[in-house]
Amino acid sequence: MLTFLLVVHLLVTIALVAFILMQRSEGGGLTSGGNPGGLMSARGAADFLTRTTAILATVFVLLSITLAALATMQKTGGKIDTSLSQQTAPVSGPTPASPASVAPAAPASNSSVPLAH
Repeated sequence: MLTFLLVVHLLVTIALVAFILMQRSEGGGLTSGGNPGGLMSARGAADFLTRTTAILATVFVLLSITLAALATMQKTGGKIDTSLSQQTAPVSGPTPASPASVAPAAPASNSSVPLAH
């Protein structure tokens, strides 16, 4: 069901982009009023594109809300994939000392450091 809705959403999105790009860029768009005149006259074609864009935009928003609701209701397993975790045994040896148990080192005196000339 989710895959079907995703495919329909993709098709509606492609159609919406196509209908938006076919409209004239001189204004109007979704805000222009309708004219009951001829359907395929210059104005009738613009009205058809405007109505179709409004319908596709409504379907797009409704599909988006539906897909979001389905995604939140979908139950997924709580299994954690550990196939990439390291399978090696821990190294046995001395453990690093905590910083609180290490005594601060005394500063080195200048007499023990040879100077290069």
